[in-house]
Amino acid sequence: METRERLLTPGEVASLFRVDPKTVTRWAAAGRISSIRTPGGHRRFRESEVRALLRGEENGATAPAPRSSVEDDDIESIVS
Repeated sequence: METRERLLTPGEVASLFRVDPKTVTRWAAAGRISSIRTPGGHRRFRESEVRALLRGEENGATAPAPRSSVEDDDIESIVS
């Protein structure tokens, strides 16, 4: 029985890591995250690998941790 793994677009990966989709494309070009090319030449990323990177189970890949969001209290301390 064939099980197909879900593939994510650069935009979907970018939203998980809170970065721009072009950043995800640059990571793939640099070998920091593996990608699959569609017949049309678009990049897709294995969901299991992306989730492992998010959990810190890198297996040799070096994508950075997701960005944390700035809370309202933090903004006040920055502008004050």
